[in-house]
Amino acid sequence: MHPAFRSLALVAVTAVAASAVALSVATAQSPSSEPAPQMVVGLPDFTRLVEQVVPAVVNVEADITARRPRGAMPDGFEEMPEFFRRFFGPGLPLPEAPRGTSQGTGFIISADGYVLTNHHVVAGAEEVRVRLSDRRELTAKVVGSDEQSDVALLKLDARDLPTLRIGDSRALKPGQWVVAIGSPFGLDHSVTAGIVSAVGRANPYSGQRYVPFIQTDVAINRGNSGGPLLNTRGEVVGINSQIFSNSGGYMGVSFAIPIDVAMNAVHQIKTTGRVSRGQLGVQVQDVPREMVEALGLGRPRGALVAQVLPGSPAERAGIERGDVIVAFNGTELGGSAELPPLVGAMAPGSRTTVTVLRDGRERTLSVVLSELDEGTASAAPAAEPAGRHANPLGIVGEDLTAEERRRLGLGAKEGVAIARIEGLAARRAGLQPGDVVLAVGRKSVGSVAELDAELRALRPGQPTMLLIRRGNATQYVAVTPRAQEQ
Repeated sequence: MHPAFRSLALVAVTAVAASAVALSVATAQSPSSEPAPQMVVGLPDFTRLVEQVVPAVVNVEADITARRPRGAMPDGFEEMPEFFRRFFGPGLPLPEAPRGTSQGTGFIISADGYVLTNHHVVAGAEEVRVRLSDRRELTAKVVGSDEQSDVALLKLDARDLPTLRIGDSRALKPGQWVVAIGSPFGLDHSVTAGIVSAVGRANPYSGQRYVPFIQTDVAINRGNSGGPLLNTRGEVVGINSQIFSNSGGYMGVSFAIPIDVAMNAVHQIKTTGRVSRGQLGVQVQDVPREMVEALGLGRPRGALVAQVLPGSPAERAGIERGDVIVAFNGTELGGSAELPPLVGAMAPGSRTTVTVLRDGRERTLSVVLSELDEGTASAAPAAEPAGRHANPLGIVGEDLTAEERRRLGLGAKEGVAIARIEGLAARRAGLQPGDVVLAVGRKSVGSVAELDAELRALRPGQPTMLLIRRGNATQYVAVTPRAQEQ
């Protein structure tokens, strides 16, 4: 033990001992005949819960044919800054584990042998083996798998198996107790507990835009992937999937896939063999705080539409760039991250409503969702330096060529490349050379002259929004011209 920790432990024990002595002295000197009060510690006991659910929790081991499947840790990963990490890698530090083996956890959801685990545990597997709590080892068939939700459905050739009850993850609230059972580092049926830290949490690092994660402080590590997250009634409310760490180990932030999302994927895999999701056809972002009042929102909320895909359901429904989506299918949006899970949870072809705020007025539009297509546009080329700026933001623009517009998927008269930034306000807003300005407010710009004219019309201290394309992303950036830059 480190000396500092030894000192800390010693202080703690000494303090307890001193308190005990003080209490005994006070009790002995007290003339009252009443017994000393008993201290009751209200910590939960999960013994019975664990006894009931452990038989349905299994160890999953997969022989990976690919050298490094998607989700495995790449070379140099350990040196990266804090990042979300999945809980497995080819070859756990066990002598008997062959190279190219991933280990995780799963749980049985039906007596006839259906097992749930994570997609990243079995991705690229040549063979999957499941070890039951009674030590039997069975070969599992991968019925189907979905990378976006990180859910995989396995099937065992067995009957009368113990199962876990499926709970309602939508009823979870921050502060509730939850329990995780898994196989960290191959240690089967390890039990940890904690509380729900947050629900509906977006994960900007995993690319899983359609999963509203459950965040907990339950200690989980490599090998816990695919294991159940349980409420105090012993019902599954999530599948443990990721941690936030700069060391590869637990640091107090863990993420689970809500069980309602997972069971939706299971139903589709069983029915059609794959998972499909609804698509609205917009790129959205949070509303810049500088623009809350100007947009008539009153408070930060909703999803600001930065781009509407041509031919998409959004375009057909009349959604426009600069609209703020404040509700989808009757559910109000607190931020932009809440929209993709709501859209993705609906089947392609579903008819629903989108409420947008435009020019300070709300309107509700009817939309029929298409099937999700995750194709993206090509990256924007960096612009070459041009002359000095002729606008209050200090942006030096350069016209795009027809080829550059085609590569970006822009219209024939859409977009101005930023060649150089000479103004402080533009720098503070995060604009960079190589960005492409598509619009100033709601006004599209297609030439340097148009851009300069729109920017010169701005008043000092008046915030406005620039629609920017950077690489594959399109988003609004709030900027405020300063008087000295006029």
